[in-house]
Amino acid sequence: MKNNWWKIVAVLFIFYAIIAGFLLKVPELNILHESIRNLYFHVTMWFGMIIILLVSLIYSIKYLSGFNIEHDIVASEAANVGILFGLLGISTGSVWANFTWGDWWVNDAKLNGAAITLLFYFAYVILRNSLDEEHKRAKVSAIYNIFAYVLLIVFLLILPRMTDSLHPGNGGNPGFGKYDLDSNMRIVFYPAVIGWTLLGVWLMSLGVRLKKIALKSNE
Repeated sequence: MKNNWWKIVAVLFIFYAIIAGFLLKVPELNILHESIRNLYFHVTMWFGMIIILLVSLIYSIKYLSGFNIEHDIVASEAANVGILFGLLGISTGSVWANFTWGDWWVNDAKLNGAAITLLFYFAYVILRNSLDEEHKRAKVSAIYNIFAYVLLIVFLLILPRMTDSLHPGNGGNPGFGKYDLDSNMRIVFYPAVIGWTLLGVWLMSLGVRLKKIALKSNE
């Protein structure tokens, strides 16, 4: 039990974020209105995705430095969870866009960048599945994964700040943290980030465990 405390924290924080996210008072803002509650889900899932994909990047680099196949397994499973969070984040973002911008998808630098980023990671999965030899697959995937994360940073965090964007904090717009994320929202937002991230680590660890069992059974 003492080694699983973080799993309990993950479950508690996510339940807290869901309940408090729908019940606590939020700022009265033009255009956003009650839809700002989606901040607790859409943005926090994206935070979780970026952190989990960073774990994938780190383990890809660790694989290339020592060619330990278990590092490749962690990198692969972290990427799978990151893709899942990316799909959830882009889905909740699309719902939010429909309420605030009047369409499920608009021509916005960050939205387009998010879609391109997910396509790069879909390609990562396809690339892995196209290679049979274990270490060749691990090497090629690790190198690709490094480029994929660099492109994630470019398309999600750099380009939207340099071009016109409807997203807060991008294209010259003020960020949530500066004006709209008041104290009531912070007490839900940060636990939600921690909760989703820990859930991602949990899912990743389950995938790693299954892959290691399969690896040993094939030896």
